[in-house]
Amino acid sequence: MLTEYFPVLLFLVVTAIVGIALIVIGNLLGPKRPQAQKYTPYECGFEAFEDARMRFDVRYYLIAILFIIFDLEIAFVFPWATVFSKLGLLGLIEMGMFLALLVLGFVYVWKKGALEWE
Repeated sequence: MLTEYFPVLLFLVVTAIVGIALIVIGNLLGPKRPQAQKYTPYECGFEAFEDARMRFDVRYYLIAILFIIFDLEIAFVFPWATVFSKLGLLGLIEMGMFLALLVLGFVYVWKKGALEWE
């Protein structure tokens, strides 16, 4: 039973060794030129000038959620593409309906102005 898991264990050990070796080599051979600007906080493309608990615009969250929704559709398209030859015409029609609903939702969001940013 242990011999079945040996390749997985070997893979994990080799991966850990390579990962640790790359970090150590990078720290030993990499340039060491610290600058004050390198250690300043950076967030969202602008300087941090207020408290960390400041309110964000709702549009930021809306854009983030829309990105997740439209990005997750890829999680459905890739498996479908791998078994497309087995699904035939019915699979093509179902995916067409799925993508049509997705495009319809995108057009709705676009027309509502949720993608506008001043």
